[in-house]
Amino acid sequence: MTKGACLCGTVRFEIDGPFQTMLNCHCSMCRKFNGTAFTTAVVAPLPGFRWLAGEDAIRPSCASDRRSFCGTCGSATPMLRPERQLAVLHAGNLEGDLGIEPKFHQFVGSKAPWYTITDSLPQFEEWRPEMQAPVVSRPVAPPKEGVTQGSCLCGDVAFEFDGAPLRMVSCHCTRCRLGRSSAHATNVFVALDSFRWIHGDAQIASYKVPDARFFTVAFCKRCGGAAPRLSSERGFAVVPAGTLDTDPGIRPAAHIFVDSKASWFPITDALPQFAEYPPQA
Repeated sequence: MTKGACLCGTVRFEIDGPFQTMLNCHCSMCRKFNGTAFTTAVVAPLPGFRWLAGEDAIRPSCASDRRSFCGTCGSATPMLRPERQLAVLHAGNLEGDLGIEPKFHQFVGSKAPWYTITDSLPQFEEWRPEMQAPVVSRPVAPPKEGVTQGSCLCGDVAFEFDGAPLRMVSCHCTRCRLGRSSAHATNVFVALDSFRWIHGDAQIASYKVPDARFFTVAFCKRCGGAAPRLSSERGFAVVPAGTLDTDPGIRPAAHIFVDSKASWFPITDALPQFAEYPPQA
């Protein structure tokens, strides 16, 4: 049996194993919803799934009839498929060693331009051939020279920033995994004076971990999609990289907090790794 929870702990659940499969999905909807390069999901028989607490705190996404999120902290919540008797869970919200690792990548035709797949797992342009499901076509943002654009899953929240970001890193801390419901969070740090909202900033909710000095997540209240948060005390905006609609012209420079890394996610690239914060942080 495996337990899981959202970032704030309001929504809790458990699932009987073993898991049938684990996969990395690179579709634009997963990237927008979780704010990451991809989401890692596990699949198990629905009869083994049980809610433990917080079911009344779950909000449906306005952008997808299958997606939902915690209304307090924005973490993605399990997708239950009664018509197929399956439960699809975001691995980032699960506790402990899951006894399985990702088996394949799907929707690599929609992969983020700033992310490189470096493992040897099978890759599929869309669904695996044996899976029959519709493919959602999403609009592509026309590029603007010198400007990077971004938005939430439903598009109610939109923003842009000028020039090159300060840095991009992938964080494997427990809070990032829970907050992004993924293997890790990849964030872009942007100087405040180059960042601006286009519309929808009033539609953003945020949640700060009570015992954290800074750690806060932001999300669209309608779709649950990740959103940037502005840190005036530190002089930059923290932009979840999965929310970007155009190429920021920068790539992840390091993995941080790898001592807290999920046991089921192997790091296969050659980027520098730091147990916690890098020395210059």
